[in-house]
Amino acid sequence: MKLEITIPFWVLALSYWVHLLATVTWLGGLAAMTVVAWPAVRERMMQADQWVQLQRRFTPWANVSLVLLWITGLLQMTADPNYEGFLAVNSLWGQALLIKHIAVIAMMVVAVYMQWRIHPALGRLALLEKKRPKMAEVEKQRLANQEARLVRLNLVCAAAVLLFTAIATAI
Repeated sequence: MKLEITIPFWVLALSYWVHLLATVTWLGGLAAMTVVAWPAVRERMMQADQWVQLQRRFTPWANVSLVLLWITGLLQMTADPNYEGFLAVNSLWGQALLIKHIAVIAMMVVAVYMQWRIHPALGRLALLEKKRPKMAEVEKQRLANQEARLVRLNLVCAAAVLLFTAIATAI
């Protein structure tokens, strides 16, 4: 049984526009950080403190984008003629959206972990580095490797989000 929800054209058009802007901001920023900035840090063309500053500047934009993506995405999903209800995955469209949302949730979990665990640990490490440089270097390398893996995982999830969005749109 398909649900019939009517949303005014201008609301839906505005929702698509905001959704696209938020997508470009979040995924574009993530791609730039992963493909451009992170390799520059690893190759010592960018200082670690510059990386932290870049992360601090990008994080609020990413968080606002996520909120906008959820709001506009829910609006668009319920307005889609393929929408059959919450967790109704008995069609290719429903399956594509489910996988897309799993990838989005994975990205959010990774982002929260990085914001609340990795980045504060790197900040504390900067203090330790002044007192015990050798001890700090080992921990810094471990955290950097962990962050690199998480950033790459987020980029893979972002590609999955775009792939399953394309599949759902093509239906």
